[in-house]
Amino acid sequence: MKKIDVVSKRPIWLSVAAFFIVLSLVFIFTKGFNLGVEFVGGSEILVRAEGNMVEQDLRQALVEISPDFSAARVTRVRSVGDPANVVKFSVTVSKTFEVEEKTKIVEQLESKLAQKGFKAEVVSFNETGGTAAEEIRRLTWRAVLITLAAILAYITLRFNFIFGVGAVAALVHDVIVTLGFFSMFNYEINVPAVAALLTLIGYSLNNTIVVYDRVRENMKKFKGKDIPALINDSINQVLTRTINTSLTTFIVVFVLLLFAGNTIKPFAFGLSVGVLVGTYSSIFVAVPLVMKWVKYR
Repeated sequence: MKKIDVVSKRPIWLSVAAFFIVLSLVFIFTKGFNLGVEFVGGSEILVRAEGNMVEQDLRQALVEISPDFSAARVTRVRSVGDPANVVKFSVTVSKTFEVEEKTKIVEQLESKLAQKGFKAEVVSFNETGGTAAEEIRRLTWRAVLITLAAILAYITLRFNFIFGVGAVAALVHDVIVTLGFFSMFNYEINVPAVAALLTLIGYSLNNTIVVYDRVRENMKKFKGKDIPALINDSINQVLTRTINTSLTTFIVVFVLLLFAGNTIKPFAFGLSVGVLVGTYSSIFVAVPLVMKWVKYR
């Protein structure tokens, strides 16, 4: 593979990263997120039916009951051990209902589905209140921040503080850009999406550590060598390995995005974007960003 001159084109690589950060922030603050029930509160209805009922049949029956269900998320749930003719669906909507309303909705839903020729029953009708949703949001951001702080401490102990700052900056870039793509394409932010972000942090950090470790080895091995040349050589030495690893991972999660059910799509989408963004930041952001201080040391 032809050697890439990362150092001399450092302003270009960092400008590309800055552009996507700004673009993502524009979408995040203007369009916002499509937050799941876990983060805004609401209700979840689990429906069990026999026959060939599909999502559209259930959605149509719900909309006939109340316009509140027009924006509901209807996903098929697959459970191990269910008979072949039995299907289950999860319906989530960002609204809570009184006890009388819930009873009425259950009766009407089962009746309307029976009229369509489906033997169906509402297995459960659960709610997530505003207080619980607020706690989930707070704990989610706390988990992300604690993860970044722990990574900074680890990289500082493993390498030095400057490398730690570069690694955290690259991870912040990854998270912001991935969230920006969630906003652009209106993918739902739910618990699987948060799992994707945390997985992305670990994956991207692994790539960054590989690059940092090669830079450190070469700094010990070739003392006195020109730092820009040393960094270029270090990045190119691990470039093939990084691209091959990222490509195989991307193929798997992208296939999952194409063929998985709606429940897992936010996770697959987050990782599909994150693998590409994380690979770019590990090579073109993490080391070039701290090159000036490395050279000074």
